[in-house]
Amino acid sequence: MADIWQKAHPHDLHRIADRVSSVYIERSHIDRDENAVVVINKRDTVRIPAAMIAVMLIGPGTRITHGAVQLLGDSGTAVCWVGEQGVRLYASGLGPSRGTGLLYRQAWLVTRPKERLTVARAMYAKRFPGEDVSTQTMQQLRGREGARVRKQYQHHARRTGITWTGRDYRPGDPFAAGDDLNRLLSAANTALYGICHAVIVGLGASPGLGFVHTGSATSFVMDIADLYKADYTIPLAFDLAAQGLTEERDARLGLRDRIAHDKLLARIVGDIKALLSPDGTDIPDIDVNELWDDKHGTVAGGVNWAGTEDIPDDPLYAEFNQASMGDDHIAVIGPEFDTPPHRGNEPGDT
Repeated sequence: MADIWQKAHPHDLHRIADRVSSVYIERSHIDRDENAVVVINKRDTVRIPAAMIAVMLIGPGTRITHGAVQLLGDSGTAVCWVGEQGVRLYASGLGPSRGTGLLYRQAWLVTRPKERLTVARAMYAKRFPGEDVSTQTMQQLRGREGARVRKQYQHHARRTGITWTGRDYRPGDPFAAGDDLNRLLSAANTALYGICHAVIVGLGASPGLGFVHTGSATSFVMDIADLYKADYTIPLAFDLAAQGLTEERDARLGLRDRIAHDKLLARIVGDIKALLSPDGTDIPDIDVNELWDDKHGTVAGGVNWAGTEDIPDDPLYAEFNQASMGDDHIAVIGPEFDTPPHRGNEPGDT
């Protein structure tokens, strides 16, 4: 397949939804030139206006300068360090949004049982297209989903001729459990979680506020990834096992190629926005810099409010108010760069 880094060219950027674009860079050097990031490798040099990018996915073999990171941050661009072609999220910087509209919307939905149930049903509805699940309980939906997944395993076992004895997964040690097919499933699912995590972070949503899953820092990641397992990781694992490709790397690279071919990143973005804003309401993304107030709701930030506070008559408050970082503050600062000594009027000086 074509090298995916070419998608970084401005004319090839795919608009995924509501002014959101993603760029994946691999085996290249990223620098800054005025208000553009410059991607350089042995084959080409590409300039990308920073304001066009919502999410920059930095893959293996890539290095980036401080100036480029600063520009991307100022432009509201999420920077995610990922595995090959977006598989696995290792670290991330600021998201593209300067406001918290999507995060507030997600938190509002997940903390209200009626609204949370509506979103959870919408997630299950994507597994059962054309069916009305609006009156089914979570217990009913879980049962139907379990039956659907079991049928998927049985179907692909018959299709590939691979013996299927059941899913064997041990939390904390997924690759040492089960047979080759189970290890391939675990490896492919882990890679899919990384991709979904990267998109969620890039959009400014919370990976931890799940609707079906709960109690984990990646609950929402698992919610979203479950939407695609039947189309990607399950058939891939059976295909690889039938070909005798049983290494974790085989699952990771196989999933990478299918995701790149189908442009799954764009689909994930659309699904997340449809789930959190099903009526198509535009979620505001404005950095208003406000402070929360228990009486007025919010007040303006960036204002010195000295003289307007009600100071409690409490000696502990006075002690706390006078505290400073003192010796508890740690700063690590490198030395100044050496300035080459002036050599005077030597031959060649002008």
